[in-house]
Amino acid sequence: MAKRVGLLEKIDDYRWRIPKSYKSGMRVDGLVFASQELLGDIEREQALEQVANVAFLPGIVGHSLAMPDIHWGYGFPIGGVAAMKLSDGVVSPGGVGFDINCGVRLLRTNLLEAEVSPKIKELIDALYRNVPSGLGSEGKIRLRHGEIDDVLVKGARWAVEKGYGHPEDLETTEERGEMSGADPACVSKKAKQRGIPQLGTLGSGNHFLEVAIVDQLQEAAIAKRMGIDQIGQVVLLVHCGSRGLGHQVAGDYIGEMVKAMQKYKIELPDRQLACAPIDSGEGQAYLAAMRCAANYAWANRQCIAHWVRETFCQVLGRSEAEAGLELIYDVTHNIAKIEEHKLDGKKVELCVHRKGATRAFPAGHPDLPQKYIDIGQPVFIPGDMGRFSYVLVGTEAAMKESFGSTCHGAGRIKSRAAAKRELRGEAVLQDLQSRGITVKTGSLKGLAEEAPQAYKDVSMVVAVAHNAGISRIVARTRPIGVIKG
Repeated sequence: MAKRVGLLEKIDDYRWRIPKSYKSGMRVDGLVFASQELLGDIEREQALEQVANVAFLPGIVGHSLAMPDIHWGYGFPIGGVAAMKLSDGVVSPGGVGFDINCGVRLLRTNLLEAEVSPKIKELIDALYRNVPSGLGSEGKIRLRHGEIDDVLVKGARWAVEKGYGHPEDLETTEERGEMSGADPACVSKKAKQRGIPQLGTLGSGNHFLEVAIVDQLQEAAIAKRMGIDQIGQVVLLVHCGSRGLGHQVAGDYIGEMVKAMQKYKIELPDRQLACAPIDSGEGQAYLAAMRCAANYAWANRQCIAHWVRETFCQVLGRSEAEAGLELIYDVTHNIAKIEEHKLDGKKVELCVHRKGATRAFPAGHPDLPQKYIDIGQPVFIPGDMGRFSYVLVGTEAAMKESFGSTCHGAGRIKSRAAAKRELRGEAVLQDLQSRGITVKTGSLKGLAEEAPQAYKDVSMVVAVAHNAGISRIVARTRPIGVIKG
């Protein structure tokens, strides 16, 4: 008989089942990727109840999945993955989240720690000036009348065409930074108004720019294919999403989905799971608007990366070619996508919701850029600005078990409110500085919310993903400079 821990049944050291018998109405089991050490933090929240509730959604197949960074979210847990059949399945904005296409892009450099560390304060100060950040921040880009629609359709390609980066950046961006099926007519006027001044901005919350140093190479040959070739190499992480535009799209369509549930007679245990059939007018409109927000986010990260490159070159006195500022990859971790997967031995198209989860496709997958076709998709799992971040690759096991998905970060263990009650921003800043990490922020309260103590240890989270086989560790980095919105 399976060992039980609370409502969970232990499958092995890294997998736990929530049987569908746990709640009448669950259509599939829940499957949680976690270690015994991580379970305590997971169980203190109600996130496992959310995993069980997601299993009620019409058309769900496989399992209601939870990654090791799981924590409480809106409807779906953050760190949740669910796939739905197109024929009778639903799409749920809660399964994508409010920050549509929040994601991470990683740039490599030819620079070493010894070259950058002496100028790290000057570099972080310049990045802070050149990349607008903070709550409600507005960018340097001034869109002409109606140009927001071009951004929503073209995504990162719009930015490249305007001179923000290079065509080859698109090759190493998920979906080439331009998700098809985007329809600006499905995006409200208010969402567009919120998006117009914010393009090219970092935002607030857990968004960041990080200058980091490669300090471990577990898979040197694979890392080299990505342009990571030595210990001490400087890399840059950009973590942000679709800003106010994406938030507005989510809010607009959650309201529509609540009405759609009544129309289609869908009953669920949590109103925050509001959804509509994928093939309905409401479902198709949401997907079209969500794709617009995703494209906005890719354009946003593309513009930010351009200013990061310019800033590095200015501060360090190098040309871009000398600095070697190349995009390794850009991944999204808040999205719903129509993808082909195997179900009961047959290839089928499914709508895969990833909320706080990263796509992790294996070597040979047709959606990968040619550059990575024989090593698998790069995956980036950032930490908490005080500890490490990781570079991994996708695996065949992920395709079989988690619809090609893995975790996306460390995962919170303290709410933002709790972190602000218990921690002082000044103390967090001093602690990070004592560890040799230069930090720039516009809000000390915001820094307290995002303190390392508010997060799980990312190394423990990544170890679960690696040992469970749903992604494979390639390299580890440590921060030397961070900008927090």
